[in-house]
Amino acid sequence: MPTFSLVIPVYKVQGYLPECLDSVLGQDCTDFEIIAVDDCSPDGSGALLDEYAERDPRIHVIHLMENVGLGRARNAGLEKARGAYVLFLDSDDTLADGALSAMADRIGATGRPDILVYDYARTYWDGNMRRNQRADLLRYEGSDVFSLAEHPELLDLLQIVWNKAYRRDFVTRADLVFPPGYYEDAPWTFCSMITAERIALLDRVCLYYRQRREGGNILKTVSRKHFDVFDQYGRVFDYLDTHEGLDQWRGPLFRKMVDHYLTILERAGRLPQNARAEFFHRASADYRAKLPKGFVRPPGNDGRKYALLERGAFTAFMGATRAAKLRDGVRRRARSAVNQSKRRAMGLIYRSQLRAPLDENLAVFSAYWNRSVTCNPAAIDAELARRAPHIRRVWAVRPDAVDEVPAGVDFVRVGSREYWTAVARAKYLVNNVNFADSVVKREGQVHVQTHHGTPLKTMGLDQRRYPASTNMSFGKLLKRCDRWDYSITSNRHTSVVWERAYPCSYETLESGYPRNDALVNAGAEDVRRARAALGLADGTKAFLYMPTHREYQPAFVPSLDLARFAEELGPDVALLVRGHYFYGNSPHVDELRRTGRVIDVTAHPRVEELYLAADALITDYSSAMFDYAVLDRPIISYVPDWETYSVVRGTYFDLLKEPPGAVAATQEELLALLASGAYDSPEAAGHRDVFRRRFCEFDDGHAAERVVRRVFLGEEQPLPFVPFDERRAVPTPAGAIEDDART
Repeated sequence: MPTFSLVIPVYKVQGYLPECLDSVLGQDCTDFEIIAVDDCSPDGSGALLDEYAERDPRIHVIHLMENVGLGRARNAGLEKARGAYVLFLDSDDTLADGALSAMADRIGATGRPDILVYDYARTYWDGNMRRNQRADLLRYEGSDVFSLAEHPELLDLLQIVWNKAYRRDFVTRADLVFPPGYYEDAPWTFCSMITAERIALLDRVCLYYRQRREGGNILKTVSRKHFDVFDQYGRVFDYLDTHEGLDQWRGPLFRKMVDHYLTILERAGRLPQNARAEFFHRASADYRAKLPKGFVRPPGNDGRKYALLERGAFTAFMGATRAAKLRDGVRRRARSAVNQSKRRAMGLIYRSQLRAPLDENLAVFSAYWNRSVTCNPAAIDAELARRAPHIRRVWAVRPDAVDEVPAGVDFVRVGSREYWTAVARAKYLVNNVNFADSVVKREGQVHVQTHHGTPLKTMGLDQRRYPASTNMSFGKLLKRCDRWDYSITSNRHTSVVWERAYPCSYETLESGYPRNDALVNAGAEDVRRARAALGLADGTKAFLYMPTHREYQPAFVPSLDLARFAEELGPDVALLVRGHYFYGNSPHVDELRRTGRVIDVTAHPRVEELYLAADALITDYSSAMFDYAVLDRPIISYVPDWETYSVVRGTYFDLLKEPPGAVAATQEELLALLASGAYDSPEAAGHRDVFRRRFCEFDDGHAAERVVRRVFLGEEQPLPFVPFDERRAVPTPAGAIEDDART
């Protein structure tokens, strides 16, 4: 008996079928069978299945004599399945590498649950990829195995059958079968989830859900077949009627039903226009017939839709829908007209200022799309004030960020008359990203691109090989880069990458990163001051956790259970989290914050101070690792989704083979590293030494000085680098405390 039976219904997918089958046959876990069901497909899909079956005995093909539809084809495959767990894979989708191994490991670790829920990502014809928007639901803080009553939010996942592995004897015991018609997943998924006594989660993208450019998706098909949804929810409520102990789900499932009906009504491209009123009245009758006792409508506009549906007020419903669209359209047009008027006025001011002489003693600074006064530009600004005080320094800041500007810093609001005057007249423009496309590079102006990190992930033109990572116009990107006069780097790796990724006629200035001067030159007092500002007591070990952004995750998805970490690491450990407010949604985490065990440093204005305060860094693919390595303190790479990240975004080197220290792929591995102290072992230190010599080679504490001397003072002779082995060691937190005690 194999571990997995993969049931794959097949109909008119000859263009996608080989990729689907290859994704399964290429899994490192080989303990599976494929039950492929040819649903009387009119193309060459059936022949393809036979060819694959001849080459691999794990593939069993069923040829149906008539087309029966997706649900009944799945039933035919399910009857032949012999595996301990059954998976349903649509024939135009694919499994991610290592998916079956990850499922098998999780099933074993959780004691063979009834259902294992795993994650998926949508893939698009243009190469883009987006992870499930509710991936956060797979990071449950409760027990590893639970019932739906303990985690009812799982009902908010897209109710599909192919993001779950079902224990086959559970399917048999629950008498689960697929109905005919559209929306056949609804009865199966709802009934299985409310029945299962033991559910487990796997926070990993295991399946790629293909979004076809045209065809192959009922949600893009105008048809009366959408009326099938009424029969499917009839089956769901019939199931409730015949199974005792499930009444608690009437309210939640009623709401899922009504939301589904409203979605079909409101989305264009589903119902024929002459069928909308009929569908509405069918939905209204269903509403009244299935309305649970004591049900409370949702608040706001959703509640108003519920009320109109309950009353059967089709005309009012459609009128309200049209009125809402009309109001939104009027607001959008009004805002657009005002904004266009403002832009025209500012455009006239800017063009007039472009004809005025350059101010040779004016420098405009910006960082992170005008969000703050920070990073390499801020370090250059400070050095410029010391070495060339005659040059006026002005920061471009977004209007919503001016309250965060430090006292004494001269700034202009982006979009204002003063802003356009400054960028038109300034001799120097310094930024760690590109200025807006509307900023013109004048003859005689000097643009300094400082960048804001050493590249692990692909950048610029190199992203063309990874289209899922971006939707930028590369032509426009290069026009922006054509404005650069200098490109600052902190190592030769970066110099090579930038010159390939941004092939324009700038001068590469191998200076080191100015923002890292504060780290290289820090003393024991700087370390103590940084820790005191965060409330870290002597003897407290502080781990700084800094995850990076994933393009395939449209929102922040936390990957660490902070409450569990704090509990297992003990009272002398504090976690500095530079992540997201999501971590505050747990009462346990709130309590840990009050005790100082978890400190949210997401909004801290100077990351360099966080580096100085931390005993070690936990990160994934963030460029923070390259900066923190300057301190020669432990770095732990927590990379649970390396396979997905490296495939979607692309990287310049294999972080698993060339890490800055210890590596963990799971929370358990990470906890073991931290609890045992293995994260600071001689082996980890050896990895760090190799990493530092490669990526911190120019960071000797004089980077900002080099930039100012070359760019602003015109010195041709570069300042020599302090040899790597002669650079002073930055005090560790423990060393800083000992130094304080001695003095």
